[in-house]
Amino acid sequence: MRKLNKGRKLSMRVGPRKMLFRVLVNNFLLHEKIKTTEAKAKELRSIAEKMITRAKNVNLANRRLLARELTPDLTKKIIDEIAPRYKERQGGYTRIMKLGPRNSDGAHMVIIELVK
Repeated sequence: MRKLNKGRKLSMRVGPRKMLFRVLVNNFLLHEKIKTTEAKAKELRSIAEKMITRAKNVNLANRRLLARELTPDLTKKIIDEIAPRYKERQGGYTRIMKLGPRNSDGAHMVIIELVK
């Protein structure tokens, strides 16, 4: 039983899965909109929203935690540009829009983007 175990395994080991989400988060925050599968987008949503919430309360500890996962340019961007946009918002910074199945393997594709 998977009691209290959060997240999807996506048929990957821990290391490759962590790297996949690190790359997805970096690209998502850089472009503010990406196209991916539904399962990856749902996992990405929780990671990205926690990072934006952390960037809203800027102090040295939060900067270091963000810098551990993001590139230096993205750390600056999320603190200076993205987080102030959502200062009054309590959550729900992302939107997932369904596109339909992918031609090659039938995976459900979506667009995940930051809410304006």
